[in-house]
Amino acid sequence: MTDFSGRSVLITGGAGGIGAATAEEFLKLGARVALVDLFAEPLEATRERLAALGDVITITADVTNEADVERYVAETVEAFGTVDVFFNNAGIEGAVGPLTEASVDNYEKVFAVNVRGVFLGMKHVLKVMTERGSGSIINTSSEAGLDGSPGVSAYVASKHAVVGFTKSAALEVASTGVRVNSIHPSGVNTQMVRRLEEGFGGGDIEAAKAGFQAAIPMGRYAEPLDIARVVVFLGSDEASFVTGAQWRVDGGNGAR
Repeated sequence: MTDFSGRSVLITGGAGGIGAATAEEFLKLGARVALVDLFAEPLEATRERLAALGDVITITADVTNEADVERYVAETVEAFGTVDVFFNNAGIEGAVGPLTEASVDNYEKVFAVNVRGVFLGMKHVLKVMTERGSGSIINTSSEAGLDGSPGVSAYVASKHAVVGFTKSAALEVASTGVRVNSIHPSGVNTQMVRRLEEGFGGGDIEAAKAGFQAAIPMGRYAEPLDIARVVVFLGSDEASFVTGAQWRVDGGNGAR
C-alpha cells in the first residue's frame, strides 16, 4: 500500500467506529490525520489512543453547519498544509419504523447529517484539492445506498443521495486529478448496528443480531478494520484510475 508519509487525511465521524479505525490505518502508513466529530470528549479519547502512532489533531464541528465545515477544512489546511484524502464519513441511522409513521423531524435530522453534511464537506474540500490538482474523497454511503430496506426509509433515501453526489462530483473534477468514490458497507460491528438491533429487535436484540448476521452470505458483521482497509486503498495511488465508483464492502450481499 502507498506510503502516506507527508500526506494529510481528514476524517469526519472520527471519534469512533469506522472513522477511528481508518485513522489508525492511515497513521500506521505515515499520514497526518485530522479527526472531526460533534463532541469533544470522545474525540480527545480517540486522539489519546492514537497519538503514539503519529501526528493526529481533533476538531469539534457540526458537519451540517457550513461555517463549521469551512472551519474544519481551514484548520486542517493550517495544520498540515493541504488535504490529500478526505474520508467524508459522518452519518446517523435515524429512527426505525414504517414510512407511514415516520416523522418529518427524523427525516430532516437524517438528511441534515447524511446528505447536507456530505455535500458541504465535498464543497469545501474540493476547493482545496482542485486548486492543487490532486486528492481523493471517499464518501460513506451504505449497502442501503444501493438497495432498499424496510423500516429505515429516510436512511436509505439519504444514502442513495450520497451516490448521486459521488457520481456527479467525480465527473465534475475528473479532469483535475481529484477522485471521488463511495463505500457501501453492510452491518458493521459498531454502536450504529447496536442501535439498529435494538430498533428492529422488538425486545429481542439477540434474535435481531442473529438474523442480521445470518442474512449476510459470509455470516458475520464487518469489523471497522474491514471497511478501513478499503478506504485506505481508495485514498492511495494504487487506486489512481478509480473514480465515480461504488465499492460494496458487504460480505457478499450485493451478489444476491
